[in-house]
Amino acid sequence: MHDLLPPWPLLSAFIFASTVLAVTPGPGVFYIVARSLLQGRRHGMASVAGVALGNFGNAVGAALGLAALFAVSSLAFTIVKYLGAAYLVFIGIQALRAPAGGAGADGPAPRPQGIGRIFRDGFLVALLNPKTAIFFAAFLPQFMTPQATSHAAQSVALGALFVLIAALSDTAYALAAGSVAPALKRVGGLRKAGRWLTGAAFIGLGLLTALTGPRAAVK
Repeated sequence: MHDLLPPWPLLSAFIFASTVLAVTPGPGVFYIVARSLLQGRRHGMASVAGVALGNFGNAVGAALGLAALFAVSSLAFTIVKYLGAAYLVFIGIQALRAPAGGAGADGPAPRPQGIGRIFRDGFLVALLNPKTAIFFAAFLPQFMTPQATSHAAQSVALGALFVLIAALSDTAYALAAGSVAPALKRVGGLRKAGRWLTGAAFIGLGLLTALTGPRAAVK
């Protein structure tokens, strides 16, 4: 277990590169910010947790060879990619069809169920993105050591560290965007516009996911 992580010089380079990638806005950040703006910090944090778990699932998948499968099988990659894109479009349509009153009209009781649903959505959106597994398969080996007892375990450990760094960055985005959410709740017209903007954003993100190639980054 002493070689689960690489030596400090290589590990410090990994932390620096991961931090730069994590703070760079991408699809995951966009998803979290949209949720936070529309529904507040709690839902934004639920999105952060769901996306982090989904990304970790892809890191484990990359360590077990899932990325290799996607690299050699265009059919497998295409199927998973379009499933993820369709789910994003589905979320966008749900947002567009939501009652104009939003969560405030339902009262505080349904909020726990809503948090669970947001977590599930974030998890599935991240997990059903084969580009994430390919990203891990390309990025993590640059920081692995040939002397490691288990390269799969070292890959999972580095993937978990990357997900942790990304989750911290995503949390900052969620808290910043969530601070604007109360204004959307107070101004009915602005909140309705935010709902339509969020729905259109998710649909657009789904279309972008479907149309882009496998080299897009995890963030």
